[in-house]
Amino acid sequence: MMQLITPDLYGEFASELKEMHGLRYRVFKARLDWEVQTEDEMETDAFDGFKPVYLLLKGSDWRIRGCVRLLPSTGPTMLRDTFPVLLGADVVPSTADIWESSRFALDLPPSAPKAAGGLAQATYELFAGMIEFGLANDLTRIVTVTDTRMERILRLATWPLLRIGQPMAVGKTNAVAGFLEISHASLLRVRSRGRLSGPVLWQPVLGLSA
Repeated sequence: MMQLITPDLYGEFASELKEMHGLRYRVFKARLDWEVQTEDEMETDAFDGFKPVYLLLKGSDWRIRGCVRLLPSTGPTMLRDTFPVLLGADVVPSTADIWESSRFALDLPPSAPKAAGGLAQATYELFAGMIEFGLANDLTRIVTVTDTRMERILRLATWPLLRIGQPMAVGKTNAVAGFLEISHASLLRVRSRGRLSGPVLWQPVLGLSA
């Protein structure tokens, strides 16, 4: 099950958001040992304060198994405010039809179903959810800062990253910035590779202000 949480629903889904921050701690601090802000085994940063949209993936046990954060590129973003070095000579994107994704994370049991390329089906579900959200809100691209490992996963999922600049060492990872296409064609490819029979977001939010 995919849960889309907009700022007006933070109070209603406070327990899910708390569980999400715990998942982010397990992935980014405990597993990857990134230099991130943590407290009480939860990971948060300044961008959680800018009213992002969250996509949360729940497993069959109703636990939060995956997440991604989405913010309009017209406001504060990680690329503009934290990693501008990854832009190279390019200008930071800042238009209503481009949003930024960040804090993509999955914490799955070994028994989690697999799909094409040996990737977890949950990976494809989160990718599809991002594209469906983008289509519902007239986006053309998502910009993101990720690492080269995730870049390979995106390529396997047939949703390749269009690099903005060259990868650079950032902390303990090899980071790269790039664009992801939002289109019906990219959605169909991801659904096909992920063996998804239809939409993962049944009520995508329309008309969000950028």
